[in-house]
Amino acid sequence: MPDPIPAADALAPFRPARDKILGCVRIALLSDCYPPRLGGIETQVRDLGRQLVAAGHEVHVFTATPGAHRGYGLRNVELTQDHGVSVHRVTLPLPFGLPVNPLAPALVREELRAFDVAHVHMGVVSPFATALADLALELRLPTAITWHSVLSTPALALVRRLGTPGRWVDQGAALSAVSTMAASLVRQATEREVPVAVLPNGIDLTAWRPRGVDPSGQSPGGPSGPGGSSGPGRVRIVTAMRFAPRKRVRPLLGMLRQVRDSSPERVSATVFGDGPLLAAAQLQSARDSGWLDLAGRVSRPELASAYAAADLYLAPTHLEAFGIAALEARAAGLPVVAIASSGVADFIEDDVNGLLAADDADLVAAARRLVADDALRQRIRAHNLATPPDQQWPHVVGQALAQYELAAERRRERAR
Repeated sequence: MPDPIPAADALAPFRPARDKILGCVRIALLSDCYPPRLGGIETQVRDLGRQLVAAGHEVHVFTATPGAHRGYGLRNVELTQDHGVSVHRVTLPLPFGLPVNPLAPALVREELRAFDVAHVHMGVVSPFATALADLALELRLPTAITWHSVLSTPALALVRRLGTPGRWVDQGAALSAVSTMAASLVRQATEREVPVAVLPNGIDLTAWRPRGVDPSGQSPGGPSGPGGSSGPGRVRIVTAMRFAPRKRVRPLLGMLRQVRDSSPERVSATVFGDGPLLAAAQLQSARDSGWLDLAGRVSRPELASAYAAADLYLAPTHLEAFGIAALEARAAGLPVVAIASSGVADFIEDDVNGLLAADDADLVAAARRLVADDALRQRIRAHNLATPPDQQWPHVVGQALAQYELAAERRRERAR
C-alpha cells in the first residue's frame, strides 16, 4: 500500500532539518499545464502555489502553457504575477497553444539554480515537466515529483521501458501521487521497492459548503442541510466533468437514462463542463431535453449553488486519479456514487459518504437506490456536512512541505 502522509503534524519526522529549508523556502512548481488551460492539474498547481504563498513561502511556477498573448520569440520567457505567485511561461508559438518546449531546460537552467526545492507535476504525457525534473536533479535540487494522472496499462508499459521514475528514485527524488490507486501504479512504474506517498488534491471548504450550515452540519433547513430542493418527490442528479473521451461522456449519458427510466417522474439531471465532445453530446441528448441539461462550463460559485440544490453526484470515470469534482460535491454534502477502484475511493467510504460501485451496472443500481431511498440520501448528506473532508488546503500544504523535507533529506543523504 502507498504511504499516505498524515495530515496532523505532517512535518514531525523532519524536524531536525526543518530550519534548513522551511525557514526561507523558494519553491519552483514545474508543470506543462497551467491556467488559462482548463483541467485538474492546471487548477491544482495554481491553487497549491497560492496556498504556499499564503503560508509565507516564495513560489514560482514554470510552465509551457501560453498566457493571454501568444507568439513569443523562441528564447523568450514571459513573467506574470498570479496572487503572489510568479508565473514563468516558457513557451513556443505552437498550434493550439500546445504546452511543449524542448528549449526550456536551456532557458531556465541558471534561474532554477536559485531555488530551495523543485516540485514537479506529472500527467500521463508531460514532456516539459519531465525535462525540468531531469534538470532539477542534475542541478542537485531537492526534488518532489507528483503524478496527477493514472498510468493506464499502455502508459505504464511505456514508462517502465523508458525507466524515468526509477532513474529519478536513484537520483534521490521523493515520489508521490494524488491517490492510493495512482500511487500504486507509480510504484509499479519505478520497478523498485520504494515508498510512493499520497499527496492529495486540495479543496477550499468554504467555497463549497452550503450557506447557513454551521460546523456541526446543521442548517436552517434541518439536519440534512438546505439542499435537495428540486421539488417534492423530485431527485436531481449532478455531474461535473470535462467533455473528453477518457471522462466517458457517452456511458454517463446512458447511465443517467437508465436511472431515470426506473423513476421517470422523479429524476432530472444536470451535467456541467466543457470540452471537445460537448457539442456532440448536446446533439445526442436533444431528445432528453425535458429532464437532462448539459449546462456547459460555469463558475465555481455557480457550481456550488447547483450542488446545494441537488440530491446526489454521479462520477462515471474508471481511470480517475483523484476526482476533484467529486470531492467538491462531497464537501457540499452530496452523496457521491463512484467506481470503487478509482481515486475517489480515497475520500468516499461506501454507505458513509456515498456509494461505491464495481462497474457501470453497479453504478446505475447504486444511483437508483439513492433515488428511491430519501432517508439514505438525507443520512449521507447530514454526515458529509457534519464531517469535513481531510483534503482541505491547510492539511495538503502540510503534506506538500513534508514531501519537500523528504526530498531535501534524500539530497543530503546522496551528498554524504
